[in-house]
Amino acid sequence: MSGYDDAPRPKLRIRRVALAVALTATLTLLCCGGTVSAFFLGGLGGIEDDTMKLSAFGCGEGGPVSATGNLPTIGSYGKVQVQNAAVIINVGSKLNVPPRGWVVAVATAMQESRLSNLGNLGDRNDHDSLGIFQQRASMGWGTPDQLQNVEYAATKFYEKLLKVPGWEGMSLTQAAQAVQISAYPDAYAKHEPVATQLVNMLANGAARASGTGTGKDLRCAAAGEIAASGWTIPVKALVGSGFRTPERPDHDGVDLIVARGAPIWAASSGIVTVAACDNDPSGASCNVDGYPGKLGCGWFVEVQHAGNVMTRYCHMVERPSARVGDMVKAGQVIGRVGTSGNSSGPHLHFEVHMNNDRSTTGAINPVPFMKDQGASLDGGQ
Repeated sequence: MSGYDDAPRPKLRIRRVALAVALTATLTLLCCGGTVSAFFLGGLGGIEDDTMKLSAFGCGEGGPVSATGNLPTIGSYGKVQVQNAAVIINVGSKLNVPPRGWVVAVATAMQESRLSNLGNLGDRNDHDSLGIFQQRASMGWGTPDQLQNVEYAATKFYEKLLKVPGWEGMSLTQAAQAVQISAYPDAYAKHEPVATQLVNMLANGAARASGTGTGKDLRCAAAGEIAASGWTIPVKALVGSGFRTPERPDHDGVDLIVARGAPIWAASSGIVTVAACDNDPSGASCNVDGYPGKLGCGWFVEVQHAGNVMTRYCHMVERPSARVGDMVKAGQVIGRVGTSGNSSGPHLHFEVHMNNDRSTTGAINPVPFMKDQGASLDGGQ
């Protein structure tokens, strides 16, 4: 059928540019986030209440659960910590902050205090930092007593976040750092996957909502919108050939059938680790249409994201606009659809890999993964 490829697998002989400097500063958010199972429902473990399990299947329409209810232990986070996350989410809802802000706030509190309302830690205290966001009275955040009130601290966080121009389109690290002005600005994003899961569990799947919706207007993110999770679809298209079907058991991604030249968007913020021609090291052969049986992905890009996730985009029509070392945002154009490499017609071959494992071992089915992020591949038209 036109537009299907034949399970391209980028050859490891492509030339990769050394990224030591760029990655050292940035990939703290990519290498230290724990197991990737946290992306999936139940991945945090320890859920005690069936209501909590079911709360993650909407798109936030039901609003957050009560922060005063009998909340569960979730993974390594105890009931008090989960309650603090619920308070942060409820404050965001009351202030009409879009759910993307809830994810940013919860991830920030995870980094600053592990969702614990910390008092003065003596010699271990960072100056006069207090509370769940480690805010400082000397910097004008409030009195020591106020900063140890979770609702007050969350309110102050959101008030400052809302004053940051364009925060909704920033990566989580950029948005959090604009508020916190931390000495460790790259540390926040590694918490994004689990913060997303907490928001889903405590607010009826709100991390899958449109990133700009508020209050009663919350709805699932539409095709091409960036969800509150920070993810979006890579192209507006429906799935053609699926992941490791009986007919194609080595097909490590899905084929999204779309016209030549259509823009390809980064599915989430991250760093470009590969932008190359996977066929001829000179790159020349990727500038012509491929054909079934021809080796390689053609022009392709790989992006590493928070939570040790990598996405791959194959068969571009020309050299990608993204370059190795670029920090890209969700929805940023990184290339255009083509049919280079092992391909029988224009389409995007899209893969998702876990544990930053670019081999076939790391590949997972992109369809359920993207659906869990609020960026369903089966509704892209």
